[in-house]
Amino acid sequence: MDIDWAALGSVFGVSLVATVAVVGLFTLGILGLSKQEAATAQGGTAPLARTGAYACFALCVAAVAYGIFLIVA
Repeated sequence: MDIDWAALGSVFGVSLVATVAVVGLFTLGILGLSKQEAATAQGGTAPLARTGAYACFALCVAAVAYGIFLIVA
């Protein structure tokens, strides 16, 4: 049995980058929602923060759906 270490390292690197990107997007979404809630508590509105948060969550969903598509196809 022979292991292709270059391919294994490549898969590890791509998985690591994808994981950090999805977690980072989700974190930005949570941060955007918290900024929107803080602005609402002070009597203002923050539609840009809410829109950005929803966009981050949509990108997370798209990344997960694409991963599932790659696995199933």
